[in-house]
Amino acid sequence: MLKDEIELLDGASAEFDQKLVTKGELSPVFFGSALTNFGVETFLHHFLKMTYEPLPRKADIGQISPFSEDFSAFVFKIQANMNKNHRDRVAFMRICSGKFTAGMEVKHVQGERAVKLSQPQQLMAQERKIIEEAYAGDIIGVFDPGIFSIGDTLTTAKENFTFEGIPTFAPEHFARVRQVDTMKRKQFVKGVTQIAQEGAIQIFQEYKGGMEEIIVGVVGVLQFDVLKFRLENEYNVEIRMENLPYEHIRWIENKGLDPDSLTGTSDMKKVIDMKGRPLLLFVNAWSVGMTLDRNEGLVLSEFGRE
Repeated sequence: MLKDEIELLDGASAEFDQKLVTKGELSPVFFGSALTNFGVETFLHHFLKMTYEPLPRKADIGQISPFSEDFSAFVFKIQANMNKNHRDRVAFMRICSGKFTAGMEVKHVQGERAVKLSQPQQLMAQERKIIEEAYAGDIIGVFDPGIFSIGDTLTTAKENFTFEGIPTFAPEHFARVRQVDTMKRKQFVKGVTQIAQEGAIQIFQEYKGGMEEIIVGVVGVLQFDVLKFRLENEYNVEIRMENLPYEHIRWIENKGLDPDSLTGTSDMKKVIDMKGRPLLLFVNAWSVGMTLDRNEGLVLSEFGRE
């Protein structure tokens, strides 16, 4: 019976069009069980058939070829406390071109500094393996002392460039977050900041305010539960959350625009994100439209880029 099921699964791939899969217009679905190891080998076999060589990545100077001799990489994920006992922080990056070697020195473009990529490793589930070299298309994790952010570019090229950032999807749920014990302010700020840097949540401050008032935005309400659990278990901080009525957020695209000059609605709230960019929160779509009507030339965006 198991043999027949595997053969059926093996032949299922003949029903989808590989060209549509490559173009991203069709997504094949595989069924199996990692727990019982049923279908895993078949999935991996077809995954190798469906994948292809690394593609060029868009940068502000044009497309960067994976065959370029200069090393370049793009940080797409930050994960803190992967080893709770050591409070480590790992930056995951995709190598876009060139060859990576352990301990190499590269330019951190956003930080405008040279950095040494130490403790390079590749992860598979809970297992970590230190690596000596990697190439375009590979994903590696390096120790992050707190200098990397999602969207950062690293390269050995003489000419600086930055890769196109990752879209930041607009949160749909908001809450005001405070720590219960005011003596743990430092742990609280560190915890929400690190979790936000991972991309799990977005945090905002009151316009012209400080971290005394933190507003957290998430795409799904379960992320509030994750935030609460991680702060309590990883940072020993208990929090209280107060749900806010806002449902829409907009980035202000006009460069140099003073938010104080805007004429908004009574329910509009001005905030700034972690990078100091001004944003507006609205209760409903009507308020968004009314604010645009009242401010000629104002350009608002639903998405930002990391």
